[in-house]
Amino acid sequence: QVQLVESGGGLVQAGGSLRLSCAASGRTFSNYAMDWFRQAPGKEREFVAAVSRSGGSTYYADSVKGRFTISRDNAKNTVYLQMNSLKPEDTAVYYCAARSGALSTIRYEYTYWGQGTQVTVSS
Repeated sequence: QVQLVESGGGLVQAGGSLRLSCAASGRTFSNYAMDWFRQAPGKEREFVAAVSRSGGSTYYADSVKGRFTISRDNAKNTVYLQMNSLKPEDTAVYYCAARSGALSTIRYEYTYWGQGTQVTVSS
């Protein structure tokens, strides 16, 4: 069992920045690929960014590429999402997720989920 707790969400103006954190506990963190997903009101939960177990490989949705950066610190059991140049369309609840094994962008392949943190970008 892996427990995930997100933090760092909030209200920011368009063009601003936020850094989300996701703290993991319960199992060996470095055994898990980590993802960030988001869900806006009335929409499906969508992939945002993924990082491999070592942190050596990352992958991004086209909508955030060049603006968001995912990283992890295995010594601190934490994954981060640095979000720059935020847009109103980035407004959503952001979730971190973990899966044992290789990096994936597929929601249903992730076993463990956090409770989410709200990000609101005003225009």
